[in-house]
Amino acid sequence: MSTSFLDLLLGDTITRFVFFPTVAGLPLLLMRRAPAATVKIYALVVSLVELALIGLFVVGRWGSTGALLARDAVLPWIDLAPLSVVYEVGLDGISLPLVLLTGLLLPIVLLGSWNGIDKHWGGYAFSMLLLTTGILGALVALDLFVFYVFWEVMLIPMYLIIGIWGAERRIYAAVKFFLFTMAGSLLMLIGILWLGWTYGRLTGVWSFRYEDLLRLELPIDQQLWLFGAFAIAFAIKVPMFPVHTWLPDAHVEAPTGGSVILAGILLKLGTYGFLRFALPLFPHAADRLTPWLLALALVGIVYGALVAWVQVDMKKLVAYSSIAHLGFVMLGIMACDLVAWQGALIQMVNHGLSTGALFLLVGMLYERRHTKKFEDFGGLAKPMPWFATVLVFSTLASVGLPALNGFVGEFMILVGTFKAGWRWFAALSTVGVVLAAIYLLKMLQQTIWGPITREENESVPDLGLREALTLAPLCVLMLWIGVAPKPFLEPSRPALAALLEDYRSRCAEPAPDEPLLAPARVSAGSPTFAAGVVDQEAGR
Repeated sequence: MSTSFLDLLLGDTITRFVFFPTVAGLPLLLMRRAPAATVKIYALVVSLVELALIGLFVVGRWGSTGALLARDAVLPWIDLAPLSVVYEVGLDGISLPLVLLTGLLLPIVLLGSWNGIDKHWGGYAFSMLLLTTGILGALVALDLFVFYVFWEVMLIPMYLIIGIWGAERRIYAAVKFFLFTMAGSLLMLIGILWLGWTYGRLTGVWSFRYEDLLRLELPIDQQLWLFGAFAIAFAIKVPMFPVHTWLPDAHVEAPTGGSVILAGILLKLGTYGFLRFALPLFPHAADRLTPWLLALALVGIVYGALVAWVQVDMKKLVAYSSIAHLGFVMLGIMACDLVAWQGALIQMVNHGLSTGALFLLVGMLYERRHTKKFEDFGGLAKPMPWFATVLVFSTLASVGLPALNGFVGEFMILVGTFKAGWRWFAALSTVGVVLAAIYLLKMLQQTIWGPITREENESVPDLGLREALTLAPLCVLMLWIGVAPKPFLEPSRPALAALLEDYRSRCAEPAPDEPLLAPARVSAGSPTFAAGVVDQEAGR
């Protein structure tokens, strides 16, 4: 029996939780004259339902081995011979943590924006919901053309969030973000089209399916060019040095919710892209360029930390810290070791939790004092004890204090990198850990400790109930992952192990002189899914 897109949208499927935020958010565009409270409550309810849909889907399909394996039907989308584009989405242990993080951050962002957004709340909420669809779609897409469509969908609402609800230089920051991201996206599109054309030369049908393109064995010169096209797009999104300059402007000018979703999940699409697409599709090129990418990751770690150290603005400091933290993630990915890969994946989640909390705290302080400068604070621990407690907790998690989440990811990345033979890179990257402690503790010293130097700070209100509820899930997870990380690590292990095995086996074989088509691969890089999951092969 054939399956339609409507069937997928209404059924218990991946498609439902991908598109639900946008479909359910459409009424927000018609609620222009509705009371602001009504709009806010509706958007929050939609976000909570979305989180429930993701949670129920995951719980219902959790395998006995701890691996989640699920895929929706393969539906034809563009079928103009010889061109074939199919709608195909799937979820495994690699995309699972980021999908869950996206679902969690959506209601947190809307709740955290409750008072910070004072105009066009319906448009702001819809932009967040549309952005969520783009992020989730990119995380689960198993056709590269579909992945590219979702990748571009993310660009539009983020541009609007920065450009409409941002600070004074919002237009400059939004345009810069758009241009950087679009330039990388166009290079990736050229690479995707090249892969589809090459597959068509060998089979007679252009295909962009991930499983099909993994069968391509390309000469090393083609791999280098194609890897470069994908890597630039993903490096801009991470962002890696030296294509990082859009990030501080975007963070500083974006509203608090925009900064949280940007740091919490949007940047991870770059690191996810390296792990899911760039390395498996172009293994020989990735292997040859590994030392250079490790070097850029190391530069990003040290550079981001040093620039954060000299900042006098809290939001800029947290923004530059993201460059350093994501440098650690890239170090783990390019080490090509299972421990490092698991550390990199959990560190993507850790960064979303701790840095998301820091951006929320900076936003809450800005709502009270309308400044983010260190010199305007000092001694806030006295009038704001709960705020100070959460700020210290989130800062120590970001530093990597043992028993908190940041330590787990960074430790596994360093161990895996060292074990993989990149010992000097592992040793030198520890400088970034020390520098992180310096600049983050500097922020604490100048904001919450010491005497109160300004009269305005004596009566600053502490965290309210809404703000406490916003921060509580992040704090609980930061502690839980730090104390008992195993439940968060095990689901990804089978998928990462299979992907690494496939990557190493392909690297061990010499690259061909001409493009070839290998037999279908069965690995986490080419997802095979459990029985009982809808898989309409006849729909291709």
